[in-house]
Amino acid sequence: MRQDGLLRRLASYVSARAVLVITALAGGLIILGLTAASAGVYDAVAEKDGIAGLDRPVLDQVIALRTPFVDQLFTWFTELGGPLRMTVIASAITLLMVWRWRTPTPLILMIIAVAGSLTFTNVGKAIVGRLRPPLGDAVPPYEHAFSFPSGHTLNSTVIAGIVAYLVARRLTSRLGIVLCVVLAVAWSAAMGFSRVFLGHHWLTDVIFAWLLGLAWLALLITAHRIFLALRIADVERRTLPSGTARPKR
Repeated sequence: MRQDGLLRRLASYVSARAVLVITALAGGLIILGLTAASAGVYDAVAEKDGIAGLDRPVLDQVIALRTPFVDQLFTWFTELGGPLRMTVIASAITLLMVWRWRTPTPLILMIIAVAGSLTFTNVGKAIVGRLRPPLGDAVPPYEHAFSFPSGHTLNSTVIAGIVAYLVARRLTSRLGIVLCVVLAVAWSAAMGFSRVFLGHHWLTDVIFAWLLGLAWLALLITAHRIFLALRIADVERRTLPSGTARPKR
């Protein structure tokens, strides 16, 4: 596993404690940045200014791009991000990884990731209580739950990100790793765009979902990297002969 090897090499030059600090700081900076950006979008929506001013013009632009065929295509795609189909897709991929790699790690991470994503979606909708775009601007079948944030986008971002992370850890090819990331980003981006294109969400619903999803992913991945660093330190400690001092680093 390429990333695990990187951690081992890093641990050979610095102490295990330093590995933990480096991992935590890197993840923390990413999380803080994404959280700050998410808060900015939330404030704009609450105050109905700033980036929220793009919601109506962007919706008007995508309405002009609609055709019966494109509407049907995006409707089929956006339904893949719904609760039922997304659950089936995520479950199938997760079980395949568990079976193929003989480890419960994908299942554990996926359960935590999805539980957090669903919680953020439900809490966000309840707190903000934002109405969706008018039904006259939407493509049927219509949706009536609160609009902020976009659950389809948030869940798709988190699930695609976790899958890409888990698969990339098993790859040794840089091209393969890049392809994993590109596919995850493309899936999340397309899902978010489909929600705006079909008039089921405002642009800021989707942007907030992207940022919050990335922040949640950064937190999960950072926690997992710290766990791996701790495990490396524990294995190293166990393999040292009894009474042997740890070499200075």
